[in-house]
Amino acid sequence: MKLNTLQKKFEKIRTNKIFELFVVGVIIFSALVIGVKTYPIPESVSQLIIVLDWLITFIFLTEIVIRFFAEPIKRDFFKSGWNIFDTLIVLVSIVPIDNSELAIVGRLIRIFRVLRMISIIPELRLLLNSLVKALPRLGYVMLLMFIIFYIYAAIGTTFFEKINSVLWGDIALSLLTLFRVMTFEDWTDVMYETMEVYPFSWIFYITFIFFTAFAFLNMVIGIVVSVLEEEQKKVDREHGEPTLQELQQELQEIKQLLKNQTSTKAK
Repeated sequence: MKLNTLQKKFEKIRTNKIFELFVVGVIIFSALVIGVKTYPIPESVSQLIIVLDWLITFIFLTEIVIRFFAEPIKRDFFKSGWNIFDTLIVLVSIVPIDNSELAIVGRLIRIFRVLRMISIIPELRLLLNSLVKALPRLGYVMLLMFIIFYIYAAIGTTFFEKINSVLWGDIALSLLTLFRVMTFEDWTDVMYETMEVYPFSWIFYITFIFFTAFAFLNMVIGIVVSVLEEEQKKVDREHGEPTLQELQQELQEIKQLLKNQTSTKAK
């Protein structure tokens, strides 16, 4: 009975908005502390940062413990990949390796603590999960995009190598140049240079931009948005919130019920 009451108290703390905002604030502060370390600072400030770093680690450890004891079934806590990630980051942060050969690893671990903001904020988790689930669908689009890149790179190397070997010297350089064209990074300079020899080479660039920057990138955006909508619907169902389709169905049922009542009164 006492354990059940204690679990409810921890759950109340975990779901408290002030507690969540406090943890997010500590994560942001942790990121700022990491940034400060990249500047030349006095020894006194360096010592203060070490103390603050240990304080942040202690707060993170306390937060993990609260979340663990707030779980009704404790083994379910580690069924979440985000909980495992958070626990590993915090546990590794406790290990004192700042003055050892693994000091760089220690700094990297502390940098990754910023990623804990994703596990804390549900909206960020939703975005990342959607992106990960969209990767299989994006694979075929990226493969088709690479084929288009390769064809245009081969054409560019064949025709433009003598014009500028730095940009079109081989297939790899041509791929880099085409990436520059796709991202609109001074692409007109590249185009005008080849147009001096091949006046109609603008067709090469315009068609390439149409296929890549417009068509394929919009396909990528469409796939990500579609998966995001699916994930949002799944989250709504888990929280018991009706989807738009369910609301429309309920509205149709209400309209049908009112129509039946009206026809019954008319008789």
